Amino acid sequence: MRISIFGMGYVGAVTAGCLAREGHEVWGVDPNSTKVDLINAGKPPIVEEGVAELISDAVSNGRLRATGEPGPAIMNTEVSMICVGTPSQSNGSLSLEYVRHVCEDIGGQLRDKDGEHVVVCRSTVLPGTMESTVLPTLESASGKKAGVDFGVCNNPEFLREGTAVRDFYSPPKTVIGSTDEQSARTVAELYAGLDAPLILTDLRTAEMAKYADNVWHALKVCFANELGNICKASGVDSHAVMDVFFHDQKLNLSKAYLTPGFAFGGSCLPKDVRALVYRSRSLDLETPVLNSIIASNRHQVERATDLIMQAGSKNVSVLGFSFKGGTDDLRESPVVEVIERLIGKGYDLRVYDANVNLSNLIGANREYLLDHVPHISSIMVSSMADALSHGDTIVIGNYSDEFESVGDLLAPHQRVIDLVRIKELEDRAGAYEGICW
Repeated sequence: MRISIFGMGYVGAVTAGCLAREGHEVWGVDPNSTKVDLINAGKPPIVEEGVAELISDAVSNGRLRATGEPGPAIMNTEVSMICVGTPSQSNGSLSLEYVRHVCEDIGGQLRDKDGEHVVVCRSTVLPGTMESTVLPTLESASGKKAGVDFGVCNNPEFLREGTAVRDFYSPPKTVIGSTDEQSARTVAELYAGLDAPLILTDLRTAEMAKYADNVWHALKVCFANELGNICKASGVDSHAVMDVFFHDQKLNLSKAYLTPGFAFGGSCLPKDVRALVYRSRSLDLETPVLNSIIASNRHQVERATDLIMQAGSKNVSVLGFSFKGGTDDLRESPVVEVIERLIGKGYDLRVYDANVNLSNLIGANREYLLDHVPHISSIMVSSMADALSHGDTIVIGNYSDEFESVGDLLAPHQRVIDLVRIKELEDRAGAYEGICW
């Protein structure tokens, strides 16, 4: 293909060199004349392993050239990539000055260009930026309609400085959000030779995917460092601990516990988080990430309570109230905490959980119910039908197969607050709300 790339910084220069190596004809566009001159001389504008060779080979083979003028670049290509910076402002927000300026340049040229053209944003932008800034700026400058007269995609990069070339050729995934299917297919062809999952999605999901990755990476660094500080103060080899941690690829290094939903509970996680935070305090260590875990979990409980209260009825039924589906363990169940808060605010509740039956409970679970939350036993019902017959607001507190049929049993006036995401309920337009979807 013929591709114009706007912004010859780390992302743009690496992308230009790699795509040229794959046989594409690439125009690099940058207002910095020094960068333009360096590239046209076969030299890299950045220091990054492997880029010097890529740029030199691409220029000598005639597959890469640079210019400060957007006109020739756009008129001679079918795909334009936006790879400019989105730096932080003093309040933490992103500056979209460069993105907006490039969109004005591209749109101005598209006004007089015939034929298909796809504009691809590789710059890191927050979800909604494509719709609020990129598309309207392109449309205003071009006088044309995105998704009709030209295509627009968001194609986040997953390149790390120092290993960017290797990351380009061996990415964890290729993500393309688009306004239309044809544009997505066009961009996907650029990466056809890469051995990576291809994910075609909507613009906002693609935008957010990059933030999910980067913030997760930042969180992992802070988690490992705080754990390491506790290990050192406790006379433990932190690297040996993490070597043990890495061996668990079923829970620790996996998608386990990473599905958005309700708060954690049970007899282990809350207790162990508190214990480690207490130990860190006793060692005079600052562990802000670990300290925030319980507070964040408590906030999710508050969020669920608020959603239920906003539904507007005092008659509430809760389906599933053990700390997770498939167990009768009520210890530190976040659903029980929500129930207690609602009772305290005068709500009339009925609660049902096939796994929680007072006559069958033994040991710690029975003691917890009778000693800590005895009032819940008085509002327990023995069937899902009994629970549904009471509430105007139906809360799905944990997962059970039988809850998938709830939608067929609800009256039109009943509203669902879903804390686990039962897909079969989501089509209840105006009468369904998930806690974070």
